[in-house]
Amino acid sequence: MVVSVKNDTRLTSTQRFLCSGFAGFFSKTVTSPLEVVKIKRQVGTFHGKGGFLQTFIVIYQNEGLRGFWKGNMASCLRLFPYTAVHLTTYKKIVHLHMDELGFISQWRAIFAGGLAGVTAALLTYPLEVAETRLIVQNCRQPTYIGVSHTLSKIYRNEGLPALYRGFSLTVLGAVPFSVGCYAVYVNLDKLWQEPSFRFTPLQNFINGCIAAGVAQTLSYPFETVKRKMQAQSPRLPHFGGVDVHFTGMMDCFMQVIRNKGVLSLWNGLTANMIKIVPYFGLLFTCCEMCKQVCLYRNGYIVSPLSYQPTPGVDQSLGPYELEEVRRYLKNRNFGSGESSFGNRW
Repeated sequence: MVVSVKNDTRLTSTQRFLCSGFAGFFSKTVTSPLEVVKIKRQVGTFHGKGGFLQTFIVIYQNEGLRGFWKGNMASCLRLFPYTAVHLTTYKKIVHLHMDELGFISQWRAIFAGGLAGVTAALLTYPLEVAETRLIVQNCRQPTYIGVSHTLSKIYRNEGLPALYRGFSLTVLGAVPFSVGCYAVYVNLDKLWQEPSFRFTPLQNFINGCIAAGVAQTLSYPFETVKRKMQAQSPRLPHFGGVDVHFTGMMDCFMQVIRNKGVLSLWNGLTANMIKIVPYFGLLFTCCEMCKQVCLYRNGYIVSPLSYQPTPGVDQSLGPYELEEVRRYLKNRNFGSGESSFGNRW
C-alpha cells in the first residue's frame, strides 16, 4: 500500500513523492523483522517450523540480528519506482473515471488503486524476487551478496522468466484484496455511526488498518504461493528451502493443501497482522513529519515542529505561486529602497 500526501496544494509533486518514499523507507526498515518472519513462514524454511515466537528465536540463533534485515535494501529500493508508478497510474485512472463534477465512486477508486498496484508491481517485480531470495537464504552461507548480485545471478543462471516467476498471483491476489477494501469502506459509517466526512485522523488511521487487515487476509494464500514460487530454484541448496516441490502455480496450491493442509496457506499471517499497526502508524507519522518540514521550507508554517501558519502568508497559494509573490515583493521593496536612496542624493 502506498501512502500519499494528498489534498495539500502547498506541496510540490516532488515533495509529495519524497515524503511518501521516505516514510515508506523508514517504516519498512523498522518493521523488517516481522516481514522476514512472515516470508520465512510463507516459504516454509526450517526457521518457521515452530510458531511465531519460535521463528524469531531460530532466526536469531542461526543468523544473528542481521538476519532480521535481510532483503530490506531490495524492498526499500523498490519503494521509489513503485511509488512513482503507482501514484502516476492511479491519478490517470481516477481522472478517466471521474464524472463531470469531479467525483468518483468508492468502488471505482479502489479498482483504480488495485490496477495501479498491479502496474507498479509489474515494473518492480524483479526486486521483490530478489528480496525473497535474500531473505530465504542463510546469511552465514550466502548464495547471493547484495541486490545487484542477486538480480544478475538469477538472470544468468535461470533466465529472465525467473525474475517474474509468480507475477500472475499478484494479479489474481488483487481481486480479493480490492473486494476486502471495498467491503470495509462501504460499512465504515455503520461502524462509527456517523458519515465518513466527519471521521477524525485517528478514525481514518483505524479504518486503514482494518481495511489492510481484511484485504491482506483474503489475498494471503495468493501471496504465500507467490513467495514459494519466487524462492524455489533447482540451482539453490534444498531448492531454495521451500517446504513443498511443485511445477507451477496450480501444482503449488495442490501440493501445499495435500501435504500441509489448507490453513498452511495462511502461514505467517500472525506476523503480518502484528506488522500492520506499527507499519501504518510509522508510515503516516513519518509522512506528516516530512510534510511539516516541506511546509516550513516553503514558508507556510513558522516551524517544522508546529502547524502554526506563517503570519501574512496566503495558505491557498501553491508553492510556485507563493515564490512568485515573494520574488515580486522583494523586487518591489528593492526598487523602492533604490528610489529613496537616489532622492536623498
